[in-house]
Amino acid sequence: MPFRLGPTELIIIMVIVLLIFGAGKMPQIGGAMGKAIRNFKSGITGRDDESDDESDDLKLEENSDKSKSKK
Repeated sequence: MPFRLGPTELIIIMVIVLLIFGAGKMPQIGGAMGKAIRNFKSGITGRDDESDDESDDLKLEENSDKSKSKK
């Protein structure tokens, strides 16, 4: 593989990104990269993670409704 990245190269890349975007934008960049990787993986596998997320949200809402009714 011609593009092997070791720890030194990764540190250099992170320093350059930090200098370009600043510390305030780093969490946003990380979140965007995470979403992009998730979308890429789901596109490769043909799986739809959004339907899983929606079902998880519905379960959370149902559990919160049940706990409110118990009080």
